Amino acid sequence: MSSSPTVIIIPGWRNSGPGHWQTLWSDSLPSVLRVEQDDWVAPVRQSWVARLSETIERAPGPVVVVAHSLGCITTTHLPPEITQRIQGALLVAPADPERRGVLADFAPVPYQRLPYRSILVASNNDPYCPVRTAGAYARAWGSEFVRLNDAGHINVDSGHGPWPLGLALLQSLGAEVPVGVRQVEVVN
Repeated sequence: MSSSPTVIIIPGWRNSGPGHWQTLWSDSLPSVLRVEQDDWVAPVRQSWVARLSETIERAPGPVVVVAHSLGCITTTHLPPEITQRIQGALLVAPADPERRGVLADFAPVPYQRLPYRSILVASNNDPYCPVRTAGAYARAWGSEFVRLNDAGHINVDSGHGPWPLGLALLQSLGAEVPVGVRQVEVVN
């Protein structure tokens, strides 16, 4: 009998705060590990990749990664001995480090096929990454591409709290999403 994979939550630049779907999922899904970086404001690729690698190595068995923004790019920089532990990846609103100076250490973005199933979700009006760039990432990485209209950076600022579509996509990658979590709502 195989158990469900561990879900690894990988926030992007400046972390995912209260009310962000990643934080809500961290608090409500079973078998979750969340990556905690030493410096969320001035990210260094080597440090971020090392911390993500350590988190994946700590997980029992296979993992499904759930990355947002710079977390997506961090995931693509993982070494092969770590990627073999990944069963699937939900890559949401990827960053474009070539267009944003503080993220430049993450450029160039790897443009090779990922060795696991991945779904890339992007919006046509994301202020941090043009949808055509996200589409180019999806093609290069071999990701299924889900294009949302007017969803911004798919974060709290663009009205994404629990994000049920994301939970459905996560479940399609083999992660356990209990029925009660699918209806979770933010209560103020």
